[in-house]
Order: sequence, then structure tokens, then C-alpha cells
Amino acid sequence: DLCSSYPEQTFETGGMLLVQGEKSGRLFVMIDGAVGVVRDGIEVAAVDSPGAVFGELSLLLDKPHMASVVAQAPTRVRVIDSGDVFLRSTPEVIFEVARVLAARLHMLTSYLSDLKQQFADKDEDHFVMVDAIIDCMSQHQQATATRLGSDREPGVSPSR
Repeated sequence: DLCSSYPEQTFETGGMLLVQGEKSGRLFVMIDGAVGVVRDGIEVAAVDSPGAVFGELSLLLDKPHMASVVAQAPTRVRVIDSGDVFLRSTPEVIFEVARVLAARLHMLTSYLSDLKQQFADKDEDHFVMVDAIIDCMSQHQQATATRLGSDREPGVSPSR
């Protein structure tokens, strides 16, 4: 309802709402349809929930989109060109965005904790990283520069 005054746009199947690596400044709110969230060519999520928001991470972090969003079916969205201004001026929306982000963080932290428990008795160095990741995520309080990825070359198995 808070977005009803913004223009509606329809994306046909295969249409790109957001492109990984680009910075659009736009926020999309799904009316209906289905999209895939694709990072580095791999679909990491499928979303078909009315009210779902796309582009929020890019806006909040002031960085390029970390994934592409592709219509998997005809999809109608509200398009907010100045997403940052909209988020700053609409506390109800930013609160809902914060709830979604908190839920994602909770899920990821739970998953990493589960991994740590499952492999606690294994004597493999790379599982030690799970503990470090959980510790870092739980104590990270500011939006600071982070370095993503790993030190190993893609596709190369770590040596023992």
C-alpha cells in the first residue's frame, strides 16, 4: 500500500530487474509473479511473494547489486527510482526491510552453527573458518569495507 503511488512495470519471463555488478539506485516491490536471484550464474533464491523487495542491499550498502534478479514468469513490480530517498522517508518500509535482513542473518547464522556442530569432531582446518565466520558476523556492528571471497583460486581444492 505504501508503494501504490509508484509506477508499475511488467517484466516478461527472462527480463532483468537488477543486474549483478551494476548500481541502479532503484528499489523494486513485487506485486505478483516470480523471480530468481542469481549470483555468479547460480540461482541462490526463488521469490514469488507479493511485497518482496529487491535492490535494498545495494542501496543500504551503497554498492553495486550483489546478484541479478531475473523474472521467471511474467512479473509485476512497483519501481522506485530513488530507492534511498524512499527508504529514508518511509520508516514502516525500512523496518520491514530490517526484519527481512534480520531473518536472513538468523538463517545464515543458524546454518553456519549447524555446520560447526556437524563437523566439530572432524580434524579439517577449513571447518575452523566456520567458527571465525560466526564470531565475526555476531560482533559486526558497522557497515565497513569487507573483502569477499577466499584466498584460494576458484576451482582449486585446498591442499592438506
